[in-house]
Amino acid sequence: MRGSSGTSPRGLPSPGYPIQKTVWKVLAGLLHLGNVHFADSEDEAQPCQLMDGTKVSVRTSASLLQLSEDMLLETMQIRTIKAGKQQQVFRKPCSRAECDTRRDCLAKLIYARLFDWLVSVINSSICADSSSWTAFIGLLDVYGFESFPDNSLEQLCINYANEKLQQHFVAHYLRAQQEEYAVEGLEWSFVNYQDNQTCLDLLEGSPISICSLINEECRLNRPSSAAQLQTRIERALAGQPRLGHSKLSREPSFVVLHFAGPVRYHTEGLVEKNKDPVPPELTGLLQQSQDPLLMMLFPANPEEKTQEDSSGQSRAPALTVVSKFKASLEQLLQVLHSTTPHYIRCIKPNSQNQPQTFLQEEVLSQLEACGLVETIHISAAGFPIRVSHQNFVERYKLLRRLRPHTSSGLWGLCSAKGPTEQPLCAKEATLQPLLQDILHALPALIETARTPGDPAETTQVPLYCGRTKIFMTDSMLELLECGRAQMLEQCARCIQCGWRRHRLQKQEKQRRAAVLLQAAVRSWLTRKHIRRLHTAATVIKRAWHRWRIRMACLASKELDGMEEKPMPQAPSSLSSSLPAAHTKLLGAIIHLWPLGLVLANSAVGVRGFQRKLVAHACLRLPTGSPSNKFQTPQQDEAGITSIRALPRGSIKFHCRKSPLQYADICPEPSDSSVTGFNQILLERHRPVQV
Repeated sequence: MRGSSGTSPRGLPSPGYPIQKTVWKVLAGLLHLGNVHFADSEDEAQPCQLMDGTKVSVRTSASLLQLSEDMLLETMQIRTIKAGKQQQVFRKPCSRAECDTRRDCLAKLIYARLFDWLVSVINSSICADSSSWTAFIGLLDVYGFESFPDNSLEQLCINYANEKLQQHFVAHYLRAQQEEYAVEGLEWSFVNYQDNQTCLDLLEGSPISICSLINEECRLNRPSSAAQLQTRIERALAGQPRLGHSKLSREPSFVVLHFAGPVRYHTEGLVEKNKDPVPPELTGLLQQSQDPLLMMLFPANPEEKTQEDSSGQSRAPALTVVSKFKASLEQLLQVLHSTTPHYIRCIKPNSQNQPQTFLQEEVLSQLEACGLVETIHISAAGFPIRVSHQNFVERYKLLRRLRPHTSSGLWGLCSAKGPTEQPLCAKEATLQPLLQDILHALPALIETARTPGDPAETTQVPLYCGRTKIFMTDSMLELLECGRAQMLEQCARCIQCGWRRHRLQKQEKQRRAAVLLQAAVRSWLTRKHIRRLHTAATVIKRAWHRWRIRMACLASKELDGMEEKPMPQAPSSLSSSLPAAHTKLLGAIIHLWPLGLVLANSAVGVRGFQRKLVAHACLRLPTGSPSNKFQTPQQDEAGITSIRALPRGSIKFHCRKSPLQYADICPEPSDSSVTGFNQILLERHRPVQV
């Protein structure tokens, strides 16, 4: 930040002065001051000398703080003591430990003044006039509960502040709970809970407490040892229940039982840290600085007097660290009591800053340190579960099915009875009947959840119905969730049964439809096949009739138009020129051709034995003994002279209708004669034995 033109903040001279650069310059001087180290002196009358390599740090620090190098070094090495009524000044060289302490004290003094100044400057920059605002929002970073292997005054102050803030938090939480119950119209009183007032009495109680004993040791002008302080605390506060003892510790210490757990504090150096003395020569040194910021922080005026400037008889008691801390804490609590605080608890999952790592022990210790465990106990003593009417109806409206036919009067027991009845809005009015049905179903739900061994006493349902919320305990919430799960299971079963029934009905319909389709397709395919067979049979029948008629015509023409003529002998040259296989094939064709004509014309009229006779006659097979089977008939030598030739007995062919003209007309019909197809009578020269 930089000062603007005009008046600089907090009285800094010269408009536009680079304040930020000055702050960095002072901080750099303090860093160099931390590099100053001293060596033990061989003579106690001589001051300690600087170690090698630290003179440069002294020179740089003095230059940045605009102090005299010799005066800075002398202030850290030599202590000034005023004694007697005449305030005689004595100069005493400091030991190495004292030099280091004075060096740290100088740096801490500058840090403290600079921090207070920065806070005041920032507040004056961002805060408006108090007459222009009526409310504000403040952020408070609460101390974390600390418990280390070595605990001293710092941890005692921090844990003391945690105890005070925990008491305020518990009181605020209980008050908020009571106000909410009163607004909702519930008549309920809180149970007793464990308060930390006993621990606060041990730390800050009157007339004797740990803080008062430590302050008293600081006011006494005598050396105090750690063992002596421990003994005094144990004797004076022996009756306190929150004070413990560490018998196994070798170092002087005492144990305080805080709300987050016991903590052991070491008494070594406790009184010295509580005194926190600021040597007057250090303040005088800083008042001589030429730096404008240090001149403003350490003004040289009569108001900035130290404790030693006043006379020994009239000087006020020195303010200790515990006293300052206690006063600051009281101011903070006054602000908290006058405002409406809201608490945010931050939990650190692990101390290694690793992602996705949750250490249960560390988190549990933090919950205990934040006081959340005690808060949970207080909440569990009342009604920790609070649900609005709308959310309650939306989640548990399934339980309305358990409502009995007759009302059980539960609504009158569970409803809130406030002192004044407020009119309900339209939305709440619509929710009331549904809410009443759900509440009337609770006795049936409790009866179903009750085991057979439980007594049948009618106890009050741990559920209260407020004006806008439902208050219940964990057991009631578990019972409601169990009933809701059962109703959902029943609904799921109904849905499953309906779905399975629908699926089976659909499958049955599909099966029937498939059967009908298959039957129709098979019927169509069968009819199609039959039509094809019928068509094919018709075609074959027509072709057969056509071929039979044609063959009959050919046979009739040959029988009627040809005369019997002897077939000439085949030339010997031709038979000799053909192979034997071709000669046999030609003879078979000649022999078998009349068989086809005879069979074609005798298919209807000739049956059984007559057909066999025709085949034997045409094939000229021997019918005698087996010895004649291989004899060559004479007809093979003579050949076929006519279709009428070579009959093997009296064979007659007839047909219902002859295609030849006058074939069925006989001039002199007789009873023994056979009319038919051409009245063929083939006579054979040699009779055939049948």
